[in-house]
Amino acid sequence: MTNLLILGANGFIGSHLCEKVLEHTDWGILALDIRHDNLEHLMGNPRFRFQEAPMSKAWDWIQEGIKDSFAVVPLAGIARPAMYIEDPLFTYELDFEENLKVVRACAEAKRWVVFPSTSEVYGMSPDPELNEDESPLVLGPIRNVRWIYSCSKQMMDRVIWALGQSKGLPFTLFRPFNWIGPRQDDPRTPTGNRLVPQLLGNLMRREPLRLVNGGTQRRSFTDIEEGVMGIMAILKQPEASVGEIFNLGNPKNNHSVREVAEALRQEVSRVKGYEDVLEVPIVEVSGEEHYGKGYEDVKDRLPSIAKAVNKLHWEPKLSLRDTLRKTVDYYLR
Repeated sequence: MTNLLILGANGFIGSHLCEKVLEHTDWGILALDIRHDNLEHLMGNPRFRFQEAPMSKAWDWIQEGIKDSFAVVPLAGIARPAMYIEDPLFTYELDFEENLKVVRACAEAKRWVVFPSTSEVYGMSPDPELNEDESPLVLGPIRNVRWIYSCSKQMMDRVIWALGQSKGLPFTLFRPFNWIGPRQDDPRTPTGNRLVPQLLGNLMRREPLRLVNGGTQRRSFTDIEEGVMGIMAILKQPEASVGEIFNLGNPKNNHSVREVAEALRQEVSRVKGYEDVLEVPIVEVSGEEHYGKGYEDVKDRLPSIAKAVNKLHWEPKLSLRDTLRKTVDYYLR
């Protein structure tokens, strides 16, 4: 059996990737995470083998998994802006230090690493359209600790590239642009969630929708299932993807945060019992008021996906409203 090793398998991207691998291939999955609530429905599948443990306490298992797999997708990491501010050191330790061990082991074993970079590595790049191979990566001052996530990921990108040059590590880097959809975060949790589940939770509780800096910042929102199919396109086409960096985002879904809040309020209002959420107010707050000191925002993130279209034949189709509707249905219907 051909195995794929997925670390952080229970997370937002990991759980959807596990589903797609089992649905679209005959590969086996070796999966690791500290919990399995998003994977319960896969536990009986003979091609799915799950280990419940933190990476730091499962190193022997990870090393064996690397040797027994054709590729490794290390998805374990912190990806919530609130956490970058609250615990920047833990963000660095998990996103860089723990993943560095995995990548070095892959280099030793000559195993293909398909690594999740991030659209945040571009930071405040001046390019209106972000290109994987040419756009500069521009981060803010040290005191704005929200950049520790971006910096950790950028360092991993650079180390992986260097290991490819010096040690012959086969690698692919992919950069998700604001993937959204079911299982991203639990909207019942009052604080700390990413944008859509945080706004959805506010609507469920009839609390004001707090838009940081007025919600004028724009992002290119991408359906989680379409994003994961981008990873699948990478895994199925090593001849086109090894040694490459791919933006995986939907430039047609470039919307402001305020537009997302208004669209989500409309979608929730269509659910029986939630018609009154149209009365939930939208309020503007500063970044410091919402996240605390050390936050800095980016005006826009618009990806070029020409490489993914041409090399992987991958192009997302779903609109923002399509994905918001799916997300609302998942949690409220």
